[in-house]
Amino acid sequence: MIRHAFAAAALLAAAPLAAQSTTQEQLDTRYDRALAAGYKALFLCSAIANAERNGATRTPESVEQWELTGIQAPLDEIVHNLEYRLLPIPDGEGLGAVEVDWEIDMPPRVAVAENGRGCSIQPIGFEPSRLDTDSGTVEVSGSYRSYPPTSDKFVERSVQTARPGSSSETASLMIARNLADPLNNAFTEHFGEGTRTTSVLVKRGDALVEQYAEGFDPQTPQRTWSVAKSIAATLVGTAVQRGEADVTKSAGLGLFFNDRRKQITIDNLLRMASGRYSDTPGNRTDPLYFGGATVEETALHWPLLHRPGTVYRYANNDTLAAVKAIGASLKDHPPAELFVRLGMHDTVAETDWRGDYILSSQVWSTARDLAKLGQLYLDDGVLSDGTRILPEGWVDYVSAPSGPQPDGPFGYGAGFWLLNNSDGVPADTFAAMGNRGQYIVIVPSLNVVIVRRGEDPTGSRFDIAAFTRDVLESLEK
Repeated sequence: MIRHAFAAAALLAAAPLAAQSTTQEQLDTRYDRALAAGYKALFLCSAIANAERNGATRTPESVEQWELTGIQAPLDEIVHNLEYRLLPIPDGEGLGAVEVDWEIDMPPRVAVAENGRGCSIQPIGFEPSRLDTDSGTVEVSGSYRSYPPTSDKFVERSVQTARPGSSSETASLMIARNLADPLNNAFTEHFGEGTRTTSVLVKRGDALVEQYAEGFDPQTPQRTWSVAKSIAATLVGTAVQRGEADVTKSAGLGLFFNDRRKQITIDNLLRMASGRYSDTPGNRTDPLYFGGATVEETALHWPLLHRPGTVYRYANNDTLAAVKAIGASLKDHPPAELFVRLGMHDTVAETDWRGDYILSSQVWSTARDLAKLGQLYLDDGVLSDGTRILPEGWVDYVSAPSGPQPDGPFGYGAGFWLLNNSDGVPADTFAAMGNRGQYIVIVPSLNVVIVRRGEDPTGSRFDIAAFTRDVLESLEK
């Protein structure tokens, strides 16, 4: 595995000899610029490289219009003025890396494309002219090597389409007529002021209806954000089915035998009930997502404030710790294996630069692929060939509000949100939800999956419960 050299000695040598002092405000301003540059590098890299992998096309202008507009403060005010460079793979085709300048006395922020496995953001201060490999340090001038694939055995691909005149095409045309109003309304501000929908999809049985904004199509991936947490819960389920994990057992946190964090179970983590401290509401993990820190550094060692299982606190770190708890299983059965088995061929799970999956947020996928994940739950964890990959009862497990519950309109299960108290929505409805308006809504009693993708600006919220209600009402016409 390729490891990156930080070139610390070179950076120290370039530092001024005179002692310097700085205020907290100056430090925060500089840090925000570093994060904004990392955000821009990663999103340009991931959006373009993952589209290339799918045979789709994203331009930098499109990424700036959608992914890099309306983002969190204060990064939104900074990101647009940062200069960037797209660098190709040496002696090959496609994107190799993205560099974004942020301070004249520091190297650019760098996101590296990893040969079909998305992109990873490198640490702040990473020297882009050097890579440290098992055979020594090599110079890389103006372009980047692409990482080798994790495995060659997860490259199968098959495409199935409805035959013209087939029953599935006929059914799709019938429900498309009924769904015209709610689907068209999704691309206006009908379900939320300022919202920006990129795609919607409704699947019922063999019938599938989808609609896309200009510049997006069935092969265009977007970041799932926290929908990845539901993918993480699914991966835990597959490990349980193989006998490689037990959600009732310790997740392996804590440093010593009498460390109370050892009482935290995988179930506690999936239900956002670890009892650990998180520094901000929602547990903003900017150092990991955009700063180039690692899962190991950021997610595992937070102190315990409450008895595990007693307090709900939504935290990216809990999902990341649950994934680390099944790390041994993921070595032999990585996310790519699950995606192939489900036919999610346009989906990529990205990692930090050390190779740990960031399954709290960093998955890129299409609307069609996310619908296939929803279908797995409609089918009770059984594949079309009859193979069970989730334990019996796993659907009930992830959709049960058996842990402490959040305030607000939605309940929480194990890696999934619950629409069990939403007017006009069946009580068995549960959903994967992510930042900027990413949703997979699963309605087992009606055999329906609804997917909505968006790039909603910070402060705008798509009313997924109202959209679900309108879609279900239209289906019954």
